[in-house]
Amino acid sequence: MLSKFFPHISKKPLSERVKSRDAFIYLDRVMWSFGWTEPENKRWVLPYKLWFAFVNIVMLILLPISMSIEYLHRFKTFSAGEFLSSLEIGVNIYGSSFKCAFTMIGFKKRQEAKVLLDQLDKRCVRDEERSTVHRYVAMGNFFDILYHIFYSSFVVMNFPYFLLERRHAWRMYFPYIDPEKQFFISSIAECFLMTEAIYMDLCTDVCPLISMLMARCHISLLKQRLRNLRSEPGRTEDEYLEELTECIRDHRLILDYVDALRPVFSGTIFVQFLLIGTVLGLSMINLMFFSTFWTGVATCLFMFDVSMETFPFCYLCNMIIDDCQEMADSLFQSDWTSADRRYKSTLVYFLHNLQQPITLTAGGVFPICMQTNLAMVKLAFSVVTIIKQFNLAERFQ
Repeated sequence: MLSKFFPHISKKPLSERVKSRDAFIYLDRVMWSFGWTEPENKRWVLPYKLWFAFVNIVMLILLPISMSIEYLHRFKTFSAGEFLSSLEIGVNIYGSSFKCAFTMIGFKKRQEAKVLLDQLDKRCVRDEERSTVHRYVAMGNFFDILYHIFYSSFVVMNFPYFLLERRHAWRMYFPYIDPEKQFFISSIAECFLMTEAIYMDLCTDVCPLISMLMARCHISLLKQRLRNLRSEPGRTEDEYLEELTECIRDHRLILDYVDALRPVFSGTIFVQFLLIGTVLGLSMINLMFFSTFWTGVATCLFMFDVSMETFPFCYLCNMIIDDCQEMADSLFQSDWTSADRRYKSTLVYFLHNLQQPITLTAGGVFPICMQTNLAMVKLAFSVVTIIKQFNLAERFQ
């Protein structure tokens, strides 16, 4: 059903030429709308830069300030549930501003990484290899659409309910607009800005996921090539050595690809790790003590979306670490025992490099893996425990 509206989420037949960079088609379109890329036609550079400045000043600077001013102006009008609902969104929006900044700064690095993907694609000449690339490209685009559905659902669940209740869903401050007398205007403005904010946040969350997904695609292809080394009889030792050398080049390209993206994702994931415990903690307090049924459903959906910021990417990083070990095992289990001395010495050198796992760190501090993700999530339970022990929730009710 979705493939009728988004054709790139379905696997293309081998008769069509698909590149690894096609996994970013839908993501790049959203980034383009925010001014985070470059216009194809050079004559539109100035208008595009002006659009970039306008959108990002409004969304990344003025929007967080707007929510902060609302706390100062109308703090006494907040109920405990409204304050927590607004605060959990506000904290996430401040963090999203930093994440967006890191993603924008890393544009050229991401372009360099795509060039490396093009070089890796040149090695995919067999139908089985091309089919694997097609499958991962479709998966990358599918993840982007899936995130759009999950993140948009948060706005769809909140806005109609609060509109019918004649209450503001996110409590933003707009100068020269009275939120009570001009309720519908301010509510629609809130909905529009929040939708744009979550789509910006989505870009920062999906970009690392799709990028490392394509890294895993080419790691999987390299594993298969390593298994097939010296499996074709009748070839000379020089040809076998050249085949091994090509695999070494592939591994080097994969490492260069990850190294190009490493500084881009380091800051983004670092901010996400800092946010997840705090935001989930505030959401859990709101859910347990102050929510109605409908706001509770919306809060659960928000918590799920926040978890999606880190969990899939951390899980993928764990899978890549396991893939690195499997690559070394595949090389060792290949038919190398009857090879000449040159082949064996090259193999030993390559085997040593393959045994070094491909890992990423967040801010140069936290290893990006499931263990770190779970440790950050535990902070949310610690916050809730403190609230319950001191009966702080009852005092605000």
